[in-house]
Amino acid sequence: MIDTHAHLDGCEEPPEALLARAREAGVERVITVGSGIDSCRAALAIAEGERGVFAALGIHPHQAGGPEAERLAELAELLGHERAVAVGETGLDFYRDWAPPDRQRSLFAAQLELAGEVGKPVVIHNRDADSETAAGLAGFDGTVILHCFSSPGLLDVALERGYYLSFAGNVTYPSAEELREAARRVPAERILAETDSPYLAPVPRRGRANEPANIVHTVAALAQTRGEDAAELAARIDANATAAFSLPVASPAP
Repeated sequence: MIDTHAHLDGCEEPPEALLARAREAGVERVITVGSGIDSCRAALAIAEGERGVFAALGIHPHQAGGPEAERLAELAELLGHERAVAVGETGLDFYRDWAPPDRQRSLFAAQLELAGEVGKPVVIHNRDADSETAAGLAGFDGTVILHCFSSPGLLDVALERGYYLSFAGNVTYPSAEELREAARRVPAERILAETDSPYLAPVPRRGRANEPANIVHTVAALAQTRGEDAAELAARIDANATAAFSLPVASPAP
C-alpha cells in the first residue's frame, strides 16, 4: 500500500516513528512533499534515509507572494535528485488567498514549465480556482495528479484529460457525498489515495493529527464507495502510483 502525499517534515512526530507505524499497517511506500526550498531539502533527507520514501518538491501557492517564489533555480537543482519524483504541490488557491492571484498564476506557470523540462509529473493544489487551474494545465503535456481532490467542478475536465485523482481523508466525512460520487466515477487506472498528513485525518481518526498509517481507512472507504474489495483497490492504487510517479516496482518487505 502507498500514501501518495504526506508532509512528513510537517508532522509533530519524527518520520521514523510515523513510518514504523505505517509499515505495521501495511503501508510500504510514502511520497513526502516539500513545500518551499527548506521543506524540499528536508523531504529529500527523509527519502534518502528511509526505504520506500520518495519526494515531491515544489513551492506552494501560499508562498507565491514572498521570496520563496524566487527560488526556482534551487528547486530545479533539487529535482535532479534520484528520490525526487514530482513537481509540487503547485497550483492555485483563491480560497485562502494568502498570495496575490497574479503571483500565484506566475509561479504555477513557472513550475509547470519546470516540470516539462525535467520530465516529471505535477502534483496540483486547487482550491476555489477550478476554471483557472484547468486553463493553466491545458498546455501541459505531462502527467497530472490532482492532490486531495475536492473539486467536483473539475471532475469532467480531469476525466476527459486523463488526470489522476488522489483522494484524502475528507472523502470519508459524512458530508462528502459529492467527493464519493467523484470517486465512483474515476476509472480504476486513474485513482490514487493519500493522507495529506498531518492534515485531514479520516474517519475514524478525525480530530487527531493524520499520519501515513491512516491511509488504510481512506482506501477502505473508497473501496466501499466503489463496491470493490479493499485489498484489490489498494493494490490497484499502488500500481497507479508506480505508473504516475515512475516509481521502482515495489518489492516485498524483508
